[in-house]
Amino acid sequence: MLFSTEQKLLKIRKGELTAAENVKGFLDVIRKKNKQINAILHINNNAVAEAEAVDKKIKAGKAGKLAGLAIAVKSNISVTGMPITCASKTLENYYGTFDADAVAAIKREDGIIIGMANMDEFACGSSGESSAFGNTDNPAAQGRIPGGSSSGAAAAVAAGLCDLAIGSDTGGSIRNPASHCGVIGVKPSYGRVSRYGLVDLSMSLDQIGPLANDVYGVALLTEAIAGKSENDGTTIAKDVPKYRQLLKTAKKVKIGLSKEFEAMCSDKRIYKMVQESADKFTTATKSAIKQIKLPYVDLAIQTYYPLVYVEFFSGTRKFDGRKYGRKIEDSCGEEVLRRIFGGKEISKAEYHGTYYRKALKAKKLIAEGFEKAFKEVDVIISPTTPMLPHKLGTKITDPRVMYAYDAFTIPANLAGICAGVVPAGKIDGIPVGLQVMAPAFKEELLLQVMAEIEKQSL
Repeated sequence: MLFSTEQKLLKIRKGELTAAENVKGFLDVIRKKNKQINAILHINNNAVAEAEAVDKKIKAGKAGKLAGLAIAVKSNISVTGMPITCASKTLENYYGTFDADAVAAIKREDGIIIGMANMDEFACGSSGESSAFGNTDNPAAQGRIPGGSSSGAAAAVAAGLCDLAIGSDTGGSIRNPASHCGVIGVKPSYGRVSRYGLVDLSMSLDQIGPLANDVYGVALLTEAIAGKSENDGTTIAKDVPKYRQLLKTAKKVKIGLSKEFEAMCSDKRIYKMVQESADKFTTATKSAIKQIKLPYVDLAIQTYYPLVYVEFFSGTRKFDGRKYGRKIEDSCGEEVLRRIFGGKEISKAEYHGTYYRKALKAKKLIAEGFEKAFKEVDVIISPTTPMLPHKLGTKITDPRVMYAYDAFTIPANLAGICAGVVPAGKIDGIPVGLQVMAPAFKEELLLQVMAEIEKQSL
């Protein structure tokens, strides 16, 4: 029998299910299912012992808010004693020497790290196919891509290999696989969650965030990992609400829909499903829909990749084969090389202000467009991806086709706002996620709207 995150926590706290039993159950499922799905690259061999220690804290009444829950971690987030491979041969034998802030927060709240999740190599990808350790399959649509780059984290949640997971989102890397795998994912506002301990793809855009099977789960995990950190100067000193306790019904919300997003959706069935979900929401909550203009979102992909290429090239200079594993250029895959060489060439040309600085100007325009829109509406609803996930192994020779998967998700990263994905339904038996975007640091509102949409789809 499956339980919601809230039900599972209650059973653990009542002693009807021990943390150790919960972890052992997931380890059994991983042994049975993971060979086919390839979502988990490494199992925490100390997970049962750590769960037994949590059981003692529960009995003593001293356990944290995540007590007994099993959590998977994307393999670019540092966990002490665990392989932080970034799904690359470059770091194949590198083990974490410290806990990322998000991981330390999970441990403080007595969550148990069940293992390290597969991903696109160095987070370079949107399909889960670029891992040096093999593709991740989509448990919700077998034989199709799970999305990326947090492919293993989303697939692990969808396949029941863990209670919750954390991934990283630079241009949709949590929301894209959440949509394809039929789970729930959130990209917090830039500065809401510390990036300390994350092997960055693009330091000005990256955010660590949660994945779960229900909105309560992502609310709970966001609450646990959010907050100001002395280790990360980009984090903002704002109070972190008890999100899970604030999932009341959102009433009289002004919802924004954009013709720009509609035009970018190559599979019109997806946009129709989004519109239908928005209509259901407005009927149930006495809310209103308003058409808004987002005049620069069609430039998001062209804006995003020059920034990512340059920042990724800069960030990978430490992987020179001396301190961290192998030299990256000698051991990485095609997409990683494309971004390294692209970033190198853009950096060379930058004294003319040719690409990077122009991309920064476009980024500002996109952010200003959202700022203006949020004066008219409370949240903006859109598709998560413009098309359904393709079949694993499909030859896509033009990288622009792959990059298009992130057309709807990239704008939230460029604007620094919060965004989340909740299942809207299925097309041809394949999950389709609806994206909700809210102003920066309005995660409470974001989660309330997502919870109402979740309620409608049950």
